[in-house]
Formats: sequence, C-alpha cells, structure tokens
Amino acid sequence: MSAAIRDPANREASSGDASVVHPQGSFFGRRKGHKLRPHQADLIEHLLPRLSLEIDGAPPPNLAGLFGAGVDAVRLEIGFGGGEHLIAEARTFPNTGFIGCEPYVNGMAKILTLIEANNIQNIRLFAGDAAELLAWVPANSLTRIDLIHPDPWPKRRHWKRRFVQDAMIAAIARALKTDGEFRFVSDIADYCAWTLSHFMRASDFVWTAERVSDWREPWRDYTMTRYGRKAMREGRAAAYLIFRKTG
Repeated sequence: MSAAIRDPANREASSGDASVVHPQGSFFGRRKGHKLRPHQADLIEHLLPRLSLEIDGAPPPNLAGLFGAGVDAVRLEIGFGGGEHLIAEARTFPNTGFIGCEPYVNGMAKILTLIEANNIQNIRLFAGDAAELLAWVPANSLTRIDLIHPDPWPKRRHWKRRFVQDAMIAAIARALKTDGEFRFVSDIADYCAWTLSHFMRASDFVWTAERVSDWREPWRDYTMTRYGRKAMREGRAAAYLIFRKTG
C-alpha cells in the first residue's frame, strides 16, 4: 500500500462524529445526516482508514501504484453519493483504479458497506474537497472524471458554489490525460446549460455529442443512481454531457 494512503493512527475523531471525514479546504454542503448504524460506524473506524488517500504529502509519480498490481488506468468520481455508480464501474473494470471523493459521511458509510460486501479492491476514497484532490494528483494522471447529479445551487447568489467553474475546469484539464473525459449528468436544465457554456469556452475541451441522443440518453452501460431514478419518476429528464480533453 502506498504511503499516500491515510494512516489509521492519524484519525482525530470517533466514528460517530462528522469530523471523522477530514475536510480539506472549503466545501459547501452537509457532511453528516442520519446517525450511523453500528456496522457502518465500524467500517468508518476500521476500513475507511485503509482506503483513504492522504494528500498532505507529495503524490506518487504514478497513481496506479495506489492500487497494487494489475491497474493500468485511474479514474475519479466526484460526489459519489450512495456509491451505486462507482461500485458498478469498479466491478466492470477491475483493471482500472477508481478514486471516489465524497465529504458526506453517510455516503462514505454506504459505499464502504458495498466495498466490503463485494470484496472490491480497486477503489480508494477521499473524504474532502475535490478541488484540493485535483490539485494534488499528478498532471495528466487521470483517464476520466465523473460528476453525476451534483448540487445545482439554483439560487443566483449561490452560483459561485457550483462545482463547475472556470478555475475548476482548468484543474480538471491539468489532471486529465490527453483524450481523457469529463462526464457530467444533471436533471437541472439550468446547471446543464451552465456546464455546457463553461466547457464550450474552455480551449482544452470539446463536447463529444454529434446527435441529440448523445446527450439525451445515458452512455452505454451507465448505472442509474437512486437520485437519477427518482428524477425520472418525477418527470425530470437528465442530460448526459461528455467533454474530451484535446491537448
């Protein structure tokens, strides 16, 4: 295991405390919701430290080294929620390493339960600010970054809290390999338009859609999240946007 994996001895809070998820920098949103069940608390106490990335020091020159033998590419999912999509991807692509970023402790507890139940070896976790994680990873080190149903921050005065910003797009471009992809899903039309306009003016990216179905329909083998299913039941259609890094 790489030195970039968090040392359990460095934990500063009990498993029942929201601060067990060590925040890195600023993050807008809740960090804890319902009280954890005993087994979830145990996973936070014992399994999370074994899988957590420690970004206080320098990153390894090759992120694949975080996962052991057999991994030939590394992807990132930002804000994985309950972890359905991330778990499905990790099981489908066992030779790819996955980093899941989620500051919400209940989401972290859910994915740890799934990791344990499925004996998944190719996921590492970061319980903090994705902006700091993106700044930490080596340049040109990720093949794909997913942002699925992020908080849209619908009020105009809160738009600055949206994850998609010009500075963040620059950080994504630095982290992705050439021809790497940023994939975005949202059922909020305003945030989809916001994301499209920001990426269309970014010189490092091109929108890959060639026909309407390319953004109206999920990409092949996409795993629908619980939030996505809820949006469909309530009549909200999502957009599925893929941007490829060109240089």
